[in-house]
Amino acid sequence: MPAPLVIAMDGPAASGKSSVAREVAKRLGWLFVNTGNMYRAATWAALRDHLNPLDEDQVARAADSWNITCPIADGQCIVQLDGHDIEEELNNEKVNRAVSFVARVPAVRDRLVALQREIGRAQPVVMEGRDIGTVVFPDAVAKFYIDATEEVRARRRGLQGQTDTVSERDRIDSTRKTAPLIAAQDAVVIDSSHLSLDEVVTCVMNELRARGLIQPKA
Repeated sequence: MPAPLVIAMDGPAASGKSSVAREVAKRLGWLFVNTGNMYRAATWAALRDHLNPLDEDQVARAADSWNITCPIADGQCIVQLDGHDIEEELNNEKVNRAVSFVARVPAVRDRLVALQREIGRAQPVVMEGRDIGTVVFPDAVAKFYIDATEEVRARRRGLQGQTDTVSERDRIDSTRKTAPLIAAQDAVVIDSSHLSLDEVVTCVMNELRARGLIQPKA
């Protein structure tokens, strides 16, 4: 079976990976998939159900009851819970503080990884997250790891109006037992600390051209 047409875009919080992945998908005409929103939807559901995000067993037991789907609209997946669009709720303060705890639960990850693979095998996608190139699609046609210094990422989070601590999210995401945040060995690592969005996207597009995944400029 040929490798799925997936470009994996991994990296820590506020590295810029979502913006880069969205723009690359737009330029390629591929589907953009934000897997972080899937885990945020699971977190929102856990909080709605009055669960303790720190209680892995409690979250795991509830995970099968959450009907998380991702219909496609305007070139990207829209995360829904029980058929309702909840994306406007996914970046609130409570979700921000709890998402890393819910996302580390194996039952949650297993369910959402299966959904991500289903989407990625159906059409060409640019998929961003924390374990796309290492776990979800280790056979992706191209892998990128977008990074930035902790100081820069903290400043970006502040400009987004968020007050969560990137260092704590890094610690939780990097030390979890299931699918920890790491760069795939064959990923192209790009430090976005001192680069504009367009400069990072240009780096990605140049790499894709060099690999023959898109046609060179005339």
